[in-house]
Amino acid sequence: MWHDIRWMNITANALFGMVLLALMASGVWWVIQRPMFTLAAIRVEAMNTEPLRHVDALTIRNAAIPKIRGNFFTANLDAVRAAFESVPWVRRASVQREWPNKLTVRLEEHAVLGTWGEDGRLISVRGDVFTANLAEAEEDAELISLSGPDGSEKEVLAQYQLFQQWFSRINLAPEAVRYSSRYAWSVRLNNGMQVELGRVQDGTTLESRVNQLMTVYPQLIASLQDSIQSVDMRYPNGLALKSSHGAIGLKKQTKASGKT
Repeated sequence: MWHDIRWMNITANALFGMVLLALMASGVWWVIQRPMFTLAAIRVEAMNTEPLRHVDALTIRNAAIPKIRGNFFTANLDAVRAAFESVPWVRRASVQREWPNKLTVRLEEHAVLGTWGEDGRLISVRGDVFTANLAEAEEDAELISLSGPDGSEKEVLAQYQLFQQWFSRINLAPEAVRYSSRYAWSVRLNNGMQVELGRVQDGTTLESRVNQLMTVYPQLIASLQDSIQSVDMRYPNGLALKSSHGAIGLKKQTKASGKT
């Protein structure tokens, strides 16, 4: 008998606790659904000191706002961040709640470097590939052209930066860098000359071939001036050159060798 009464008390207490929790949850839900917590404003500002150049109110209204659900309490901040990061030109977003009915969104824009591939995408100075208006990008910078297999963006960017350093010694700069599906490198310089560098054999292959070109470049310019169209550096014992006057082969040794 005593055990039955005790069991009934435990059951009654448990049921009371469940009812109390349900009432509290209902009360909390009722409170957070009050109109005062409906999102009244979303403040957007630059994450860094640089002002936003490409993201404006119209773009945000069209691309981000329709994806936001909930109020001050129920809005999923990760979903809000993803909505803003889907906006063209946005590299990164952070979101904070601002009591009682606002969100603050800080944005970082891509800093464009050039185009990537043949499908109209852009690449940033950080090596991020993104899609945005090409005309707007051209207003920001003189775009270079980079291309390579999927996933090679950071590698191509790093190699472009090395080409910049190497060719600056002869006052030239790369305008286009291509990393082919066969893992061969080629560079077009700002004097219009195309340089074929081939595949990497070891950590010094590309720099060695560029140095070889720079060694003979003053002589080439002295004799051919601006008529050089392309130079093929894939020959370990020389190079092949094409100019408006025709093709020329230059060897360091008398024995011919194949390309690499």
